[in-house]
Amino acid sequence: MTTELCQHGAVQQPSSYQLAPAMLVDLRDTLAGHAYTVDAVLAAIGSTAHAALGRNSTVPAVEALAGRDDPLATLIRLWPLQRAVDRSAVERALPGLVEPLVDTGVLVVESGGVDSPGPPGADSRAGEMVRAEVDLRPYAADDRDLLVFSDLTPGLDTQVAPMRPDFVLGVSSASSTLAQLTIRRPVSAALDLGTGCGVQTLHLAGHAAAVTATDVNPRTLELAALTLALNGVSAELLDGSLYEPVAGRRFDLITSNPPYVMSPPRAGEERLAYRETGYRGDAMMEHLVRRAVDHLNPHGTCQILGNWAHVGGQPWQERLGGWVAGTGLDAHIVQREVLDVPAYVELWLADAGLAGSADYRQRYAEWLDYFAGLGIEAVGMGWLLLTRAGREDPWLRIEDWPYAVEQPIAPAFAAESDWITASRRSDDELLAQAWSLTDDVIEETTGQPGAADPQHIVLRQQRGFRRAIDADTALAAVLGACDGDLPLGVVIDAVAGLLEVDLRQLRADLLPRFRILIADGWFA
Repeated sequence: MTTELCQHGAVQQPSSYQLAPAMLVDLRDTLAGHAYTVDAVLAAIGSTAHAALGRNSTVPAVEALAGRDDPLATLIRLWPLQRAVDRSAVERALPGLVEPLVDTGVLVVESGGVDSPGPPGADSRAGEMVRAEVDLRPYAADDRDLLVFSDLTPGLDTQVAPMRPDFVLGVSSASSTLAQLTIRRPVSAALDLGTGCGVQTLHLAGHAAAVTATDVNPRTLELAALTLALNGVSAELLDGSLYEPVAGRRFDLITSNPPYVMSPPRAGEERLAYRETGYRGDAMMEHLVRRAVDHLNPHGTCQILGNWAHVGGQPWQERLGGWVAGTGLDAHIVQREVLDVPAYVELWLADAGLAGSADYRQRYAEWLDYFAGLGIEAVGMGWLLLTRAGREDPWLRIEDWPYAVEQPIAPAFAAESDWITASRRSDDELLAQAWSLTDDVIEETTGQPGAADPQHIVLRQQRGFRRAIDADTALAAVLGACDGDLPLGVVIDAVAGLLEVDLRQLRADLLPRFRILIADGWFA
């Protein structure tokens, strides 16, 4: 099977970067032969230079490669560092591939400053330099060494570099975060909504029988098709906005890192397709949430990374709860970070390569006026998990959780639906079961030195969301006895006797708290 680039189902050829299948195989094999992988690049430049490169600073990596002329060093200079490299070095690193890569626009040849062609018989290409027009860098996923095409990183080494409207973003912290969130159980059909350079599709192909990827930007689909073909991954690529290309279709898993940035419109200026839409405020995010149920199979899940507005006069939890209301979906919404309006504006102006530009202040003011007009006082950023669980009373949890979590967090999300089902069993069923705490739970106690009893008992998970509870003596005693041997009812009876408290009252106090712990994954 091959990757198809489609427009609402009609196969069409990409407009440029037309690399033949045989050429892609040669390119992949050549890069693999030079160990052009994440681990090898990290080893070549060192962790400090790698971290600097993540901040768009190339100088430490350039220094780390000084004196090296091996093929791997050439590839690092050519792509991650975006430097012009002597053609002869590139020819050694990519034998037989330079001309076709130049012909298809992936590479470009520049004059090296030679004033004359030289004597007859001299190499007419002497002094030529080669640089990349399109980025190609290694990516590691699911124990696989992969390669990803995208546009070159703008703003390296603090250069002011505004982006073209159809800019194709490469692997980013957002795409990596979404990959860590996504549930990896085997599914029949998966949708990567807003695929970008194809990173999520690379992951989905490892556990989905069929993958459909959509995007509104034709250049994005073009480069995503190259990424998938280069890695031998098959997927259906559809051109269109949000759910439009898959109208009437349903999936077992939907994953999306959509263009969620809330930015003001500018007359006569196109938006940056990879991050912005024509929706007002966070209406695009609301649309994704409300329409997810129309595209999910029973027990299917939709996972979205995005942001939302904090509007004056209405709690953000209430606003987002309204998005889910009436859909019938279980929902878990996790706010990971909150930015005030100036911080949000500065973040995305810098992301667009506008920091230091002549109209920076004007654009900043336009953004502030836009948010003020919408009543936006801050912006929340985080994760949304929507599940078509088919419950008569859907489960809803909206929480602010900026704390460290286990990565990947996907296994906790995958188990959540079963935990919720277990937590909704009858009191008699809960009391009749012998529960066992998961083996990652630890107990922390604090108190005065030499005191007979601790002042505080905290139980803490080491996996998943790493939640903690402040347990009183009764709850700590009950949980401490949950080792899978005795039914919960017997344990509570024994604790009531030891503490000399009313059994009915203790059950009434503990069972609601116990249900919350079950839903949070405290029991094996």
